[in-house]
Amino acid sequence: MALKKIDLNSDVGESFGRYMLGLDEEVIPLISSANIACGFHAGDPSVMKRTIDIAAESGIAVGAHPGFPDLLGFGRRKLDASLDEIKDYVTYQIGALQAFATSRGLRLQHVKPHGALYTMAVANTTIWDVVAQAVAAVDSGLILFVLGGRNRREIQDIGARHGIRIGFEFFGDRAYNADGSLVSREQPGAVIHDPQAVADQVLRLVQQGRVRCLDGTQIEMTADTICVHGDNPAALKLIKKIRRTLMDEGIEIAPLGRYL
Repeated sequence: MALKKIDLNSDVGESFGRYMLGLDEEVIPLISSANIACGFHAGDPSVMKRTIDIAAESGIAVGAHPGFPDLLGFGRRKLDASLDEIKDYVTYQIGALQAFATSRGLRLQHVKPHGALYTMAVANTTIWDVVAQAVAAVDSGLILFVLGGRNRREIQDIGARHGIRIGFEFFGDRAYNADGSLVSREQPGAVIHDPQAVADQVLRLVQQGRVRCLDGTQIEMTADTICVHGDNPAALKLIKKIRRTLMDEGIEIAPLGRYL
């Protein structure tokens, strides 16, 4: 019998036209929730449809992965957008993916902002608030994925105010600072490539509610969903190792919408 359940998510559908990124066909069947790019930072209509199809055939929950309109920068560059513009960006992208999901007989489970939009929201919870407004206005049944290490009580209040569920997220293949934030990708060691190190970090989080930070300190943290990036060159090995490690410990991997 499982000790507990945990969701395993990955950012997928990030190819564009002739440019191929990630290992979607191999990665998606191994996760429980797929964050699908919606055409602003990556993806296009054909890629969105194909990714939905792969998820549907694998029985994987699907969610929108909206970002800034920045294909050239892969959505990782900060954009000086107003709060109203951010709300419109998120609404538009959820709607686009929702159409493809509906056409395949699926319902979106969640929304997870991408790249700079996500990191800006971590630093400024007013952005989380407008994203939550957009999510609630489209479908109050959607879960908003939010970084688990920062401003937990405030974000829970945001979710309650707008009537949506919050799924706190842990990045299995990323290093953390002592304040619970992610180490900048510009710093050495920000992304962890060793499968054993990633699996150990995830298991410590799930079983002990603790994270060993880049500076060697340990902090308390809990999460509802674990992310492994689909564009990480070691993604397939990492996800297989995480799955095996969790399952060996009796921890069930299941879509967050089934138990949150």
